[in-house]
Amino acid sequence: MTPEEIVAVRVELEAFAAEVFEAFARKDQRWWGGVYLRGLLTDGKRKSVEPMAARLGADGNRQALANFITTSPWDPAHIRARLAWRMEGAIRPKALVVDDTGFLKDGTASACVSRQYTGTAGKVTNCQVGVSLHLASDHASAAVDWRLFLPQTWDPASPKADPDKTARRKRCGIPDDVGHVEKWQLALDMVDETRSWGIEVPLAITDAGYGDAAAFRLGLNQRGLNYVVGISTTMSAQPGDAVPVAEPYSGTGRPPVPKYPDPARSVKQLVIAAGRSAARPVQWREGSRPGTGRSGHKRMYSRFVALRIRPAGREVRDATDGVELAECWLLAEWPATEPEPVQFWLSDLPPDTPLTTLVRLAKLRWRIEHDYREMKQALGLAHFEGRTWNGWHHHVTLVSVAHAFCTLRRLATAPKDTAPA
Repeated sequence: MTPEEIVAVRVELEAFAAEVFEAFARKDQRWWGGVYLRGLLTDGKRKSVEPMAARLGADGNRQALANFITTSPWDPAHIRARLAWRMEGAIRPKALVVDDTGFLKDGTASACVSRQYTGTAGKVTNCQVGVSLHLASDHASAAVDWRLFLPQTWDPASPKADPDKTARRKRCGIPDDVGHVEKWQLALDMVDETRSWGIEVPLAITDAGYGDAAAFRLGLNQRGLNYVVGISTTMSAQPGDAVPVAEPYSGTGRPPVPKYPDPARSVKQLVIAAGRSAARPVQWREGSRPGTGRSGHKRMYSRFVALRIRPAGREVRDATDGVELAECWLLAEWPATEPEPVQFWLSDLPPDTPLTTLVRLAKLRWRIEHDYREMKQALGLAHFEGRTWNGWHHHVTLVSVAHAFCTLRRLATAPKDTAPA
């Protein structure tokens, strides 16, 4: 970049920071928020406080930056709300996408660190897990809310509480009223918080870690949100045209409860029973690699089966308290090169929803993997070395602000007739 371009970007960044950081109560907080943001956007492998301070020159007061991010009593929700308002207009989101990511740790002193599964490592390992909510459309996405998952071992009220971990709560600054909450409930809490900011997006997208929970899907229904969620291959269901049948009633005693005549089958079995001939080809977007698509990029293309089904199982009945199971969409990806379907989604979108729409929405979750990759590799999402509850939430919030700034610049410079990769 030329010196003039560097100055222009600096001015643009200062204006963006002034808008988002207006929520800070004090002038010094707005200043150090801007400095930390510049530190995250500078070149350098590590984006923790000490190396950022070294790169920031005269503004690089290590102690002041550390105090701002770790101990300063500012509420990250105020910054996130400002960020969500700014990004809603730029992104024009189609969906709220919920996901989680791991923060790998060597030690045991950081808030909520435990041996637990994370898709980041693909195994059970020593880590923190953060749950995030993103505004997403086909061309852009932004993380606007976060929760740090607290395992049962950190919850004094849990039968699985670990005395060593619960003893560290005070040193980590974990509020007394924070206990273990399932990730899907944290997701619903973030949906509620985002809506309290005035962000109204009528669709939620998640992977199977959330989609398998009937209570989560019911929670979305109760909030008036449709969903397209990943599910496990073993989820059981009835065909969409199945009807409960009551046994003959003799007129004495309690009438028998209507039951489905056939046992429920797994979603994988239902798709296989429909057969490969039910699969239809769908292209959902242009990829980022060179190829034969109209934009010169590789086409993202596969074959999909869409069936109307009724999810079954005790969890569904407990959540809905109904006899007849609700009808919804089952979407399955079945590539021509595979002997069986490889991925499954559930959706309560209307029965006349086109297959292409179902596929494009299901595949929209890829944007969040892109967000995580950019925030971790370029912006230091996983580089926070502090150990406190507030410090973690402050850091991930400011990384989200830095990522949003990069997204806005990308949108501003992208050709008008193409969607940014």
